[in-house]
Amino acid sequence: MAKKASGGTPATDALSAAGVPFTLRPYDHDPRATSYGLEAAEALGFPPEQVFKTLVVDVATSGRPVLAVGVVPVSGQLDLKAVAAALGAKKAVMADPAVASRSSGYVVGGISPIGQRTPLPTVVDASALLHETVLVSGGRRGLDVELSPHDLVALTGATLAEISR
Repeated sequence: MAKKASGGTPATDALSAAGVPFTLRPYDHDPRATSYGLEAAEALGFPPEQVFKTLVVDVATSGRPVLAVGVVPVSGQLDLKAVAAALGAKKAVMADPAVASRSSGYVVGGISPIGQRTPLPTVVDASALLHETVLVSGGRRGLDVELSPHDLVALTGATLAEISR
């Protein structure tokens, strides 16, 4: 498996620094794409249930945002009630895209659960463990990284839960 390539991202830098084996999976991003995860699965030739999207949620009950991350297969949707429960919150809503981008340090469509500017509590859908490897954003549109789901969970300090529907 590959290590950091020149011009790495915070995600690839974090993987390399942690000694986690991964494979870079670049693809040509179409700026007209509306589903970044499905675009990646199709372009890379992986089943959508093996490619995971990173979604930033707000679990605050008062005005100040409390952000967290849900990582789910691109073949499904994030179950907001399930991710809230996994985080011990009453409810979750999708975070404003500008807030998600600012917090993570990544552009929307390229948000990685790894190497975020501000590490957030993370929940990975339990279905990740059904695969030997999973793909997540490598930190920019047109770049995924393939790694063991166990390494993903360990590196992000994630909780495993059924958060996809």
